[in-house]
Amino acid sequence: RGRGMSFSEVREYRVGDDVRDIDWNVTARSERTHVKVYEEERELTMMLIVDVSPSRMFGSTELTKKNVITEIAATLAISASKNNDKVGCILFSDRVEKFIPPKKGRSHILTIIRELVGFEPSGKSTNISEALRYLVGVNKKRTTSFLLSDFINSSTDKPKLEDALKIASSKHDIMAIEVYDKCDRELPNVGIIEVCDAETGEREWIDTSSRRVREYWAKSYNERSAEMQELLRHNRIDYASVATDGDYVAELIKMFKQR
Repeated sequence: RGRGMSFSEVREYRVGDDVRDIDWNVTARSERTHVKVYEEERELTMMLIVDVSPSRMFGSTELTKKNVITEIAATLAISASKNNDKVGCILFSDRVEKFIPPKKGRSHILTIIRELVGFEPSGKSTNISEALRYLVGVNKKRTTSFLLSDFINSSTDKPKLEDALKIASSKHDIMAIEVYDKCDRELPNVGIIEVCDAETGEREWIDTSSRRVREYWAKSYNERSAEMQELLRHNRIDYASVATDGDYVAELIKMFKQR
């Protein structure tokens, strides 16, 4: 719900109405007691904070992480637009790449979707702290914000991220949506392969037939994910996790029901 109350109409007084709402001008003209009726304003501002770093381009299934992030962001934007809410967007990598100010309207939503589909970032890594600081600086009024990322955060400055999450969550209602590929969590046993870090460009040959290698890969992901989830939970930020081959609608509904 939005903030404040807006005038709706004037009607005749009924028993139980608050006398403070009496419209004395209309009452005097009509010689019948009338009261002002107000309705709660529901207009919100929704911000999409979207990770456009190179790691989003990975996908071992039919869809890449970029495809799923774009689809989720578009779904949220269209839903907000149908509710007559303003929608804005922050695209970020290791810097804020583009800011689209919140507006209403179909053409504005299509502009956001076009940027989500075709935008080419300058940055080669990820810094979530920068995006959150920008959100706080550019939006003085409270917003409902969705942070969409694979949460492969290249910045190792944990205190800076903690500080950014704390400040942003105190000023805005933030929900975090992680989009991951199944190979982020678990390596398939396909023998010796060359892997490349999309954000550093570092390449390495690994033996996926080795159980120790696969266990180390899964452990690294789980530790990183658990650390991020703990940071979000500590700052009361709701969290959903969506696989590239999963049903993001079910995960979003589940998150909203928990709120």
